[in-house]
Amino acid sequence: MRRYLQQRLKFRHLRVIDAIITHESILQAAKALGLSQPALTKSLQEIEEIVGARLFDRHARGVDPTPFGLTVAASARRLLSEISRLEDDLDALEGGDGGPVIVGALPVAAAGVLPGALARLKIARPDIEVRVTQGRTEELISLLTLREIDLIIGQLYPMPEDDGLIRTPFYSEPISVLARSDHPIFAEGLDTATALTRYPLVLPTVSQRVGREIDGLLAEMAVEPRQPLRSSSAAMIREILYATDNVAVMPHMLLAGDLLRGAVRLLPLDIPQRPRPAGLIRRGDTQLLRNAQAFVDAARGYVGEIENRLANRL
Repeated sequence: MRRYLQQRLKFRHLRVIDAIITHESILQAAKALGLSQPALTKSLQEIEEIVGARLFDRHARGVDPTPFGLTVAASARRLLSEISRLEDDLDALEGGDGGPVIVGALPVAAAGVLPGALARLKIARPDIEVRVTQGRTEELISLLTLREIDLIIGQLYPMPEDDGLIRTPFYSEPISVLARSDHPIFAEGLDTATALTRYPLVLPTVSQRVGREIDGLLAEMAVEPRQPLRSSSAAMIREILYATDNVAVMPHMLLAGDLLRGAVRLLPLDIPQRPRPAGLIRRGDTQLLRNAQAFVDAARGYVGEIENRLANRL
């Protein structure tokens, strides 16, 4: 069935569907759009005729979307969002700065790099607004491709094929052994493998890619953790380290602020590990505007401070 949506579906139709799905009511959607209820009902009938399916079921409390309605509403919202983003992009090009910077952050970067980077940026450019979305690589790549975020910061995992995105490494997220600074492990003079068998461990969950990497490293060290505590939450791991004698094995960038404050210390991993480059991912079809570049400069500066200060302590 050919619907010829490109010729027949109008921008106003998208707004009508978005309003109805948002308010779950024909009357409330009409009020939000500044239309009469009969006018909005007529527009909905036009859309259903174009699509060739009923989009909403009416009931006493309002409306419920049909499967066709949910599908059309999802596309309407995506298209409206893209148009809104186009307006922002045009304003950004006109002004040259780029407006708000929308950053996608992988978990380690979100917990360990972003707080310090944003603090630096606030000092240098207090006028810049930053919005952060945290997620996994696949989720953020999708948002970047859809132009819903400007860039991604975090580990640069190898990709099976070229996706047209530009990856720029400027720091590393090595896996380390960490404990609170007054932990008895630092006074015992044990090699790392022995120390890891003596104290309980807190580890990232195996559902995370880094969790599986860490399990592989522990196996290489012949360390078999006994019922380790596992968590995907950096905040929980931090509190466990402070409240117990647990030792963490994870990328030390996750607790970068704690390391800089001296609240947490590192033990060396006594086996070689694969490089874990991290940095910036951006689209290849656009250049970073000034505000986004200012954020990247702040992140580079903070990472450099972390690496220099940790190198002086080790």
